[in-house]
Amino acid sequence: MDLLWPWFLLLLLLIPLIIAVYIGLLRRRNRYAVRYPSLSLVREALPKWSRWRRHLPFALFLLGLTSLIAALARPVAAVEVPLSRTTIILALDTSRSMCATDVFPNRLTVAQDAALAFIEDQPPGTQIGIVAFAGFAEIVVSPTRDKEQLQEAIRSFTTSLGTTIGSATLKSIDAIAAINPAVAPSDYILEVEADETPATEKIYQPDIIVLLTDGANSQGPNPLDAAKQAADRGIRVYTIGFGTSDPGQMICSQQQMGSDTFSGRFGGFGGGFGGGGGGNFRRFVVIDETTLRAVADMTGGAYFRAENADQLLDVFLNLPTQIVLQKESLEISVLFSILGALFVIAAVTLSLLWNRFP
Repeated sequence: MDLLWPWFLLLLLLIPLIIAVYIGLLRRRNRYAVRYPSLSLVREALPKWSRWRRHLPFALFLLGLTSLIAALARPVAAVEVPLSRTTIILALDTSRSMCATDVFPNRLTVAQDAALAFIEDQPPGTQIGIVAFAGFAEIVVSPTRDKEQLQEAIRSFTTSLGTTIGSATLKSIDAIAAINPAVAPSDYILEVEADETPATEKIYQPDIIVLLTDGANSQGPNPLDAAKQAADRGIRVYTIGFGTSDPGQMICSQQQMGSDTFSGRFGGFGGGFGGGGGGNFRRFVVIDETTLRAVADMTGGAYFRAENADQLLDVFLNLPTQIVLQKESLEISVLFSILGALFVIAAVTLSLLWNRFP
């Protein structure tokens, strides 16, 4: 425990002075009792407990005064608390395979609902950013506390072809780097020495990436190379594999199909996709659990598998979003003030009661 104003402890020198005055008053009272021996005899006849109770109020008063002086010194204690600047990046797969109807009404709708519930469940101080990825990755919403903006962005998702998990991870790193000066952007080459420290003992940033996909990487950077960059920066990546092994038909709503994705950069793929999808397409919708597990393990995160809406919602609502603790100095002078006040009140109360019945 530290003190912000330690010089106030000099007031504790008053305690011995007060005790000396109290002892002097007692001795003066004893000399007065000798002049009236009958009163002295009466007091000697009183029970022993009545003797020490004469001094208890004074002792409580001294304790209260000591606590109040300690409060003036403004004591602070070091406590571990979760970092309040947590940033969560939701990297969500918007590839055309998310139109699969093995999860009713389709994977994308269920993923959107789970993400919306997750955002609503977060405390007001949490910053959330959104990265959407298909053939390439894009920061749709930079980290913000504006839940309405986040939810509106998720509701407006449209799909396209391709799955680039590595690019999604790198874009997520960039979104964090934009607000956390301790994190370097993905295009900055870090010189990191070989580190054999177990993942559970490493120091991590308070920011995390939650990456949801229903397939395997089909283009762009290698997901493990991107995960290495996240690990070097102390960013945990939590991966979610969503969907069953039988995707069924590929049916998206008109909104989810869209004519463009991310301001036209994906191009139009709206026509002729409402049916079952081709056999060549289906091979891209198999979840690459091996890679997703490796990404999570490399970064100190965790991998989750969800095959239906309830499982996905449960995963989102139970993500460890407060994962980093910091030591923070917490002023506890109010506790000493309350304790001191209680001691003084007790001293005065007992003194009044016991002096009424000597």
